Amino acid sequence: MTRADARNGRVAPAGRAERGAGAARRASGADRWIAPAKVGVFIAALYPLARLVFFGLTDRLGANPIEFITRSTGLWTLVFLCITLAVTPLRRMTGVNGLLRFRRMLGLYAFFYAALHFTTYIWFDKWFDLAEILKDIGKRPFITVGFAAFVLLIPLAATSPRAAARKLGRRWKTLHSAIYAIAALAILHFWWMKAGKHDLVLPKIYGAIVVALLGWRLLAWARAKFAARPRV
Repeated sequence: MTRADARNGRVAPAGRAERGAGAARRASGADRWIAPAKVGVFIAALYPLARLVFFGLTDRLGANPIEFITRSTGLWTLVFLCITLAVTPLRRMTGVNGLLRFRRMLGLYAFFYAALHFTTYIWFDKWFDLAEILKDIGKRPFITVGFAAFVLLIPLAATSPRAAARKLGRRWKTLHSAIYAIAALAILHFWWMKAGKHDLVLPKIYGAIVVALLGWRLLAWARAKFAARPRV
C-alpha cells in the first residue's frame, strides 16, 4: 500500500475500527468498578431490613413493635426515594455516567421498603379490617396521601425491567416521571404524620432535600429550553 493510498483514505476504515475497538476496551475497563459496586450497594441496601430482623430477635423493637417497624420502613422508603432522585444530578456534576446503572436498583429498593411499610400497616396493624382502615383514612388524611404515593410506585416497579422500557418507548420516560409526584406525596405524608406530634425536624430536612432535587431538575429543564431557543 502506497502513501498515496493512505492519503486517499483507503486504510482509514481500518484505522477507525482500531480506534473504535480501543475506545470500547477503555470504556469496558473504566466500567469494571460497576459490577462490584452494585453488589456492595445491593448488600448495603438490605441493612434496614437486617436491622429490623436483628432488633426483633433481640427484643429491641420497643414497647410498640408494629409502630417501630411501620415508621422505620416508611423513613427508609423516603431515604431511597431521595437517593434515587439524586443519581441524575450527581451524574451530571461528576460526569460519571456509570452512576445511572444504580438508579433502577435504588428505585426498586424504595418500592420494596414502601411495600413493607404498607403491608405492616394493613396486616399487623389493622389485620386487613377494611372498615377500620377506611375509618382510619377518614380520621387521618396523611394515610390517604401515603397510599396514593404507594399506588403510583407500583407501575414504576412493574415497568423497571429493560424489556418494559423498550416496549413502552417514550411512554416509559413519561410514566417514570411520576417519581416526582411520589416524592412530593411522600413528604406530605411524612409532614402530616409528624405534625400531629409537633415534631417537624425530620420532615423539614427531607422536604428541603426533595425541594433541592426537584428544583435542580426544573433549573436544568429551563436551561435546556433556553439553549434550544432559536437565536435572532
